[in-house]
Amino acid sequence: MNHARRGGGAVAVLTVLLSLVTGCGAGGSGQRTLTVLAAASLTESFRAIGDEFSRNNPGIDVRFNFQGSSLLAEQIRQGSGGDVFASANEEMMTKVRRADALAGQPRPFATNRLTVVVPPDNPAGVESFADLADPDTSVVVCAPRVPCGSATERVESASGVELSPVSEENDVKDVLHKVVAGEADAGLVYVTDAESAGDEVEVVDFPAADEVTNEYPIAELAASEHPELAERFVEFVRGERGREILDEYGFGAP
Repeated sequence: MNHARRGGGAVAVLTVLLSLVTGCGAGGSGQRTLTVLAAASLTESFRAIGDEFSRNNPGIDVRFNFQGSSLLAEQIRQGSGGDVFASANEEMMTKVRRADALAGQPRPFATNRLTVVVPPDNPAGVESFADLADPDTSVVVCAPRVPCGSATERVESASGVELSPVSEENDVKDVLHKVVAGEADAGLVYVTDAESAGDEVEVVDFPAADEVTNEYPIAELAASEHPELAERFVEFVRGERGREILDEYGFGAP
């Protein structure tokens, strides 16, 4: 009988220990991950926003997937996971909405426009948008299917200048990288990307750029595993502090 009681006591103690270990594990797993799919042009600004959001919300890790908006929209439509989508234009957000992949209404949070960037020594002597049509000048742009590419087409229409690019890239960062690497004489990128490159490029502004503005919308995704956090992040981006950070990186107000 005494052996039975001792055995039962050991089981009880073991049960308590296991419950304590399990309890510690549950407390330690409180870290939650918020996945944000964002246009490549938002890379620097959203990293800054994500850092501040995490500081203000302990236990939340914000992870980003930065690519061209068209690629992200297609991934979402095919069922990829994620909590928030921030697009570089309304067209890509509309495609996601029509696929019933949004949990909330898209809301604008920033604007952007194009500019011309050239290597610091400006080897082709580019001084205007019209100079990009020179057949001896190698120009890279975004592919028409992505927002910066459709904006390029609108700039061509507004200026009456038709380009013959040597390369069409999947996102604006690829265009910038080719110019920085000296693989092209000029490229069309957003003003925010030109600003992020600093003295690695020289900027050539042109009047027609002011006629073409991309408005950036953001929305929570229907597939979000953390809808409350997704909504909180969207509100932070659109709030006063988010607006200040976006302004620091060259984005305009919607």
